[in-house]
This record gives sequence, C-alpha cells and structure tokens, in this order.
Amino acid sequence: MDLNKDSYLWKYMSKGQRDLIEEGRYLLEDVIKHGKYQFRDYSFLVFPYAKAYEGFLKQILLDTNFISRLDYISDHFRLGKVLSKNLVRKLGDKSVYQKLCDNSGCELADDIWETWKKCRNEVFHYFPHNVRSLSLPEAEQIIAKIMKTMETSVLRLKVDGVKQKMEKYMQA
Repeated sequence: MDLNKDSYLWKYMSKGQRDLIEEGRYLLEDVIKHGKYQFRDYSFLVFPYAKAYEGFLKQILLDTNFISRLDYISDHFRLGKVLSKNLVRKLGDKSVYQKLCDNSGCELADDIWETWKKCRNEVFHYFPHNVRSLSLPEAEQIIAKIMKTMETSVLRLKVDGVKQKMEKYMQA
C-alpha cells in the first residue's frame, strides 16, 4: 500500500493520522514479506487505517463546517450516526450525510457512508451469528477502499469548498 508523501491527502492528514497509516503499512508489509504465520483473520491489518479514516473524517467535516468544534472534541459524538443515509429525516439539519449531498453530491456521501459501514463497522463489530473473518486479499481491498475514499473526499470537499467561496465572491 503505497501513499505518495507529496500527495494532497498526505499533506492534509494530521501527524496522528499519518502515523496510523505508516503503522498500518508496516504491519501489512511485515505480514506479507515474512509470511511466517497464516492467520485465520486479517482484520487487525485494517484497524490502523480505519482509525485514521475516522480521524480524517472528523477533521475534514470540521474543516468544511459540517460538524462543530464541540462535535469534533466530544466523546459522545457518533460519526456513524450522522453519516447514515437511513437517519437523514430523523436528524434533520444535523445529518452530515445530507450536508455532503447538498455540497458535493450524494455519490460522494454514499461513498463515505459505504466505506464507513463496510470497511470499519462490519470489520470490527462482533455479531455471534456472523463472525466475519478477513482473508489477506480482503483486508488489502478494504485498506485500498479506505485510502481511495479519503483521497477522493479531500479533493472533492476542498475543491467544492473553494468553488462555493468563489461563487459567493463573484456574487458580491
């Protein structure tokens, strides 16, 4: 999993997020290179990337004013709840999913939500009737999806934010 350290995404991420990605890359490369042990479940490889994704989302949603500073620092704020497309009506103006749709289109909102749901929640929640184990290729695909979603999100949300500022400026 190679990330260009000159990329906009790498420069945008916080040091903590970059550290998680580096640690994840180390784990992934170490497991692949040495191959001394075959695991039944490679979910642990996804964890640093999923954690970085959560931090990245909170950061970019704060930077784009989709969440408040209080939401960002709160121990009670639930990102999965405000990103859920199933809770738009219930949450009203608190729905980050709807804000993403309004700002950058529902395709991006769906991508962010699906990545959250499939690459984080479904990997780490334990359901007795469905214990999900990941093969190495599945873990690598999930990691690639997380990275791609972050890359797309930072480019789209930052560009769309600039467009909106320019439109306001041109109308003034």
